[in-house]
Amino acid sequence: MATQATSERTSARKQQILDIAARLFARNGYRGTSIREIGEQAGILGGSLYHHIKSKDALFIELHNSALDRAEALIAEAVAKENSPWERLEAACRALLEIQLAPDSLTQPLMNDFREVPDDVRSELVARRDAFEDQFRDLVNDLPLPPEMDRSIYRNLLLSLLNEINSWYRPGRLSPADVARQIVQVFRHDAQ
Repeated sequence: MATQATSERTSARKQQILDIAARLFARNGYRGTSIREIGEQAGILGGSLYHHIKSKDALFIELHNSALDRAEALIAEAVAKENSPWERLEAACRALLEIQLAPDSLTQPLMNDFREVPDDVRSELVARRDAFEDQFRDLVNDLPLPPEMDRSIYRNLLLSLLNEINSWYRPGRLSPADVARQIVQVFRHDAQ
């Protein structure tokens, strides 16, 4: 019984550290976040913090992968409800836009901070991001596009647009679902 209670406390403490670290990384970036600051906000001394985490790099990778895992699951759930390739693409776009535009989104800041991380960390993050993008690779491969259209360019343009949503979207006139619909209409152009 005591072991289970200790394990639950340790797990809750680790989650608290992850939440604090995620907010700090999202706000300050990789380089602007220190282990000491994470520990201070969690009320843990530096040495004790390493009982819960391996390193700053490992912590960043864990948070990045966790954000992508959640995003991947939400997109898969949205896509599973649709039948046609175009409806599936729109559902995936809508889900990703909703994730990116959520006020507490970690996907956007954690996925776009690759410039500041060490090379070995960057390699691991890029590999995980590429695996995440396989969802869109499969969706684009299922589309009835003209044979001369390069699906890799199509997918990269689509993902670039979706991943930059925070730089151009303004709430009010169109919802994320409306924007997703418009984007798919543009990308569908003469493939109808």
